[in-house]
Amino acid sequence: MIGVLAALTALRLLVAGATPLAPDEAYYWVWSRVLQPGYLDHPPMVAFFIRAGTLLAGEVALGIRLMGPLSIALASVLLARAADALFPDRRPGIWAAALFNATLLVGVGGILMTPDLPLLVFWVAALWALARLHVTQDGRWWLAFGLFSGLALVSKYTAGLLGIGVIAWLIACRGAWHWWRDWRLWAGGVLAAAVFAPVILWNAAHGWASFVKQGGRAGVETGGFTLRFLGELLAGQAGLATPLVFILCVTGTALAVMAWVRRGDAAAALLAALVVPGAALFTWQATGSRVQGNWPAILYPAACILAAAFITPRLARLRRPAVALGATLALLAYIQAAIAPLPLPRRLDPTLARLGGWDAFAALVEQERARTGAGFVAAEEYGLAAQLALRLPPGVPVVALNPRWDLFDLPRPQSLGPAVTGLLVQSERRDSVPDWPGAEPVQRAEGSLVRARGGVEAERYRAFRVTTRADLPAAAVMPRP
Repeated sequence: MIGVLAALTALRLLVAGATPLAPDEAYYWVWSRVLQPGYLDHPPMVAFFIRAGTLLAGEVALGIRLMGPLSIALASVLLARAADALFPDRRPGIWAAALFNATLLVGVGGILMTPDLPLLVFWVAALWALARLHVTQDGRWWLAFGLFSGLALVSKYTAGLLGIGVIAWLIACRGAWHWWRDWRLWAGGVLAAAVFAPVILWNAAHGWASFVKQGGRAGVETGGFTLRFLGELLAGQAGLATPLVFILCVTGTALAVMAWVRRGDAAAALLAALVVPGAALFTWQATGSRVQGNWPAILYPAACILAAAFITPRLARLRRPAVALGATLALLAYIQAAIAPLPLPRRLDPTLARLGGWDAFAALVEQERARTGAGFVAAEEYGLAAQLALRLPPGVPVVALNPRWDLFDLPRPQSLGPAVTGLLVQSERRDSVPDWPGAEPVQRAEGSLVRARGGVEAERYRAFRVTTRADLPAAAVMPRP
């Protein structure tokens, strides 16, 4: 297993360095240059991961993504050991890790540096600590669980489902009731809260901005029951987990619940508690609003163990095809993202929309800046501003215009000087009226600025002439590599 995992990690590192960064990854790179206990969108762990990687490999794609493949490899080992510890008679660890890596959520998502990646890693580490707790009955593992749970919360707020699952296990499983009397359970909870406390304090000092933003995504959007979002959720999970892995995970979880109900299997109950409450919550939310495909990723570590340990012999024959299918789909995604041999249009190729043509586009923007004599480049979309900050030549200031930048300790555009002329770039998919007061359209004989990959258009952009002024809305000067 270790040899295969090492080869897989080496491949992922190669792809991580060869594939252009997505706008969100560039945005999180900005976080890594302004480390703080919280941000509008998420807690800060992804920024720490990127900072560690860039210190080792530089502020390039490989450095920004370095910690992803390495930490996923560690998580795979921990998942396998947790599975073997919980079910020593079946030894499902290798298959659990294989199914876990066969999902596109890990195979592709393990390369992209987003908050889901550290969340998934620390979730698996917490699961491993729970497995050691259950097997050894040593209450000191509650402290390890509390530490990893706190780090998961510092990665993304959906880590709260980890605590909900454990509480459900402690209530529903008679064999776990004795832990309520153990002080180390409560000490683990205190430790998790202490690790998460800086995020709470940052939110308290900033009007609870991050909690309000993410809390607003947890409700429902429609006034009544609808099947549209539920269908999207099921189809999305079948796609992101890959169809065969999804079937095995659902079946394994159902059989584990039956084993707990019929035989009181405490190990099955523990893992089911890390899947069923979260699955029920996402399913309920999908009856009234859209659930993003990456949100349920945290359910798959435990579900993959159950798929490896509880499926019937007939379904067990699907494990090899499931791993092969996942590996094939991930490899195809790697190839298309890195070298794009298929000239697919934007609507059929998400790698084009998010990853394609950024270096050439930055060069085009720089040509336009030089032609117009602009002293800086500006953008309203945070991802676009971050991409330009990473890619424009040294010495060119990049200004980002968005209310979120008020929550960062970054210089304001006024620091560039009074009445300095700049070039604002705006996607044609947005409203044509920029938020920058006094913006004037730039007329180009060539028409729009076009971002493209291999001659296939990804997006069109307008250009405006702007000037630094005292009455600017929230804006900041981006860090540069």
